[in-house]
Amino acid sequence: MAEFTLDLNDDQKQVRDWIHGFAADVMRPAAAEWDEREETPWPVIQEAAKLGIYSLDFYAQQYFDPTGLGIPMAMEELFWGDAGIGLSIVGTGLAAVGVLANGTEEQIGTWIPQMYGDANDVKVAAFCSSEPDAGSDVASMRTRAVYDEAKDEWVLNGTKTWATNGGIANVHVVVACVDPALGSKGHASFIVPPATAGLSQGQKFKKHGIRASHTAEVVLEDVRIPGSCLLGGKEKLDERLARAHERAAKGGGERVKNAAMATFEASRPAVGAMAVGTARAAYEVALDYAKTREQFGRPIIDNQGIAFQLADMRTQIDAARLLVWRASWMAVSGKPFTAAEGSMSKLYASEVAKKVTAQAVQILGGNGFTREYPVERMHRDAAIYTIFEGTSEIQRLVIARTLSGMPIR
Repeated sequence: MAEFTLDLNDDQKQVRDWIHGFAADVMRPAAAEWDEREETPWPVIQEAAKLGIYSLDFYAQQYFDPTGLGIPMAMEELFWGDAGIGLSIVGTGLAAVGVLANGTEEQIGTWIPQMYGDANDVKVAAFCSSEPDAGSDVASMRTRAVYDEAKDEWVLNGTKTWATNGGIANVHVVVACVDPALGSKGHASFIVPPATAGLSQGQKFKKHGIRASHTAEVVLEDVRIPGSCLLGGKEKLDERLARAHERAAKGGGERVKNAAMATFEASRPAVGAMAVGTARAAYEVALDYAKTREQFGRPIIDNQGIAFQLADMRTQIDAARLLVWRASWMAVSGKPFTAAEGSMSKLYASEVAKKVTAQAVQILGGNGFTREYPVERMHRDAAIYTIFEGTSEIQRLVIARTLSGMPIR
């Protein structure tokens, strides 16, 4: 296992610079247009695929970086380019993580390539967990999966919401309840293959930010999928459910991860890195503006009120990055999150992104409030980080319960 270091090696620097170039030359010039259109930027995704950035191989290389810094480094640079387009490019990764966290080797090899397609025919995937009445409260999930033993098929019914790429995805990963008596411990994840009858797109949401990323409801009406589409397999599921029932009968608590929590836990430092990228982008715009904007005969950065804000912004961004890198390094090193370090990184970086982008708007003054400057869009985009994949309130709850030894449900 590689020793922890704050220095990127030459290969990492080369990858970082490559992604940064794509973000600067392709993503940023297109950002305002796709934000206004509120549509999936297929041409940008295809360009990313042609360059090898949107591909299974690229994310696998970053995922298996022995230092753990490959994914957060890539996320920061892409979201420095633009959060909406960035999420369109990496949104498939959440579904892929769902398969990696819960699937067998055969399922991983079969389904993840189909999530991306190829440079000539790009595809996307969707991870479907939240529901209209079950967001943070995953135990209230109503989507049901019932096993038809005679046909070796699972039948799914329910409605999912807030699904990135929902309805337009080639592959959907759906979390459903298989044993309501167990609450969140009775959940499992399923692959819904392309063109499966009964799956349809519901409402497409018009959002405050990340508007270039498609977010919609996914409706499941008697969706039948092969038994092999249960991630992890039925034998493993039956064993897990039996253990949960046994513990429940004994009245004992159980600290187990359900299917959705396993996916979110693995992805939280990456979301923190996205927030760092957006915060850094806004900070850089504000810094450049403060150096060139003159009032009362001198650049506004000469005023302590502005200079101190910029100093705090940079300090908070660097602190957030360090928390993200620590959590990522711990994960790849097999070190347990004894203090919920993954949630810490996502919590702090998300809050920093909201604060720094708001400060950037303030430093630009009236110009910051217009769409002529990108900080207005960055401020809108930053709002999502404290909401999706676990709100800031949920992150604090996870941290507090981890510290106290209470079970995380």
